Amino acid sequence: MGSTLLLPVLLATSFWSRGDAQAVPVQTPVLQGKVTGSSASMYCRLSNEHVVHWYQHLPGKPPKRILYMWRQTATFDDNSDRRRFQAQKHSTEPLYYLTIDNLTPRDSGTYYCTYCIIRPWDADVKVFGSGTKLIVSNKGSSPPENSEILQKTHENQITYVCLIEKFYPEVIRVTWTDEENKEITDNVVKGDTWKPAEGDEYSVGSWLTVPAENKHKNYYCKYEHESQQHSLMTRDSKKNALQDEDCSTHPGNGTVFNRDHLFHRTAYLVYIALLLKSSMYYVIVLLFMYRMWAPTKQQGKKA
Repeated sequence: MGSTLLLPVLLATSFWSRGDAQAVPVQTPVLQGKVTGSSASMYCRLSNEHVVHWYQHLPGKPPKRILYMWRQTATFDDNSDRRRFQAQKHSTEPLYYLTIDNLTPRDSGTYYCTYCIIRPWDADVKVFGSGTKLIVSNKGSSPPENSEILQKTHENQITYVCLIEKFYPEVIRVTWTDEENKEITDNVVKGDTWKPAEGDEYSVGSWLTVPAENKHKNYYCKYEHESQQHSLMTRDSKKNALQDEDCSTHPGNGTVFNRDHLFHRTAYLVYIALLLKSSMYYVIVLLFMYRMWAPTKQQGKKA
């Protein structure tokens, strides 16, 4: 089985084995993009004390275990990793830390913490966390240049689009909450991060659809980026009514929000429609001329 399929299978097995979401390790959701030579630290929280394993998953390579830890003692699979990797446990809580020193771009990847469920009647199962993404480059982080909520009312529904533009690196967490600060997961769609052909900044869009009778309720779009955390209210979106032509699908990057792309696409479609229309007129004129010319030609042959 390829490395790209291994971790999803392990994660699925982890959920199936317990059916308990509380048992899944909670990891640092967003890690700062780091520059070469700096350090990065991430955490992993469990519900109880366990032997914790840390895995490194680099692009194009299978997951590799770095170490496992019981209480305050860490055991490395490769002793050479001791020079750059440090593992610690909180003194009183089941909270575990992994620190990487002297970072290089080769350290860019996703880091997972896991623990084993011992099952005497069957094979042991490893429960993986959601992973922490690390990006190492010589480009510093930059907060979003623009963030706003736009809305569109259609029949009996309201769609809010939370647009976050031009940030770096691409790791970002976007969530929707209600007036009671409870996270909303139903009827929420998060697009993939994307960037234009030129430039290093990324953008992302997230959609929330609610019944039209909830138009007086307020919702919040919150994003967490290494450079900034911010919250936007839907109440402010009334001045930003979303037109039908503002939503598009960006080829190859999933659903995104891109006004310029859609503007040019709409202009292109109008041009094609006019071209087809003129082509139809051209064909009609040709047919008309042919019908006039055909009898004359036949009379010439008879003569």
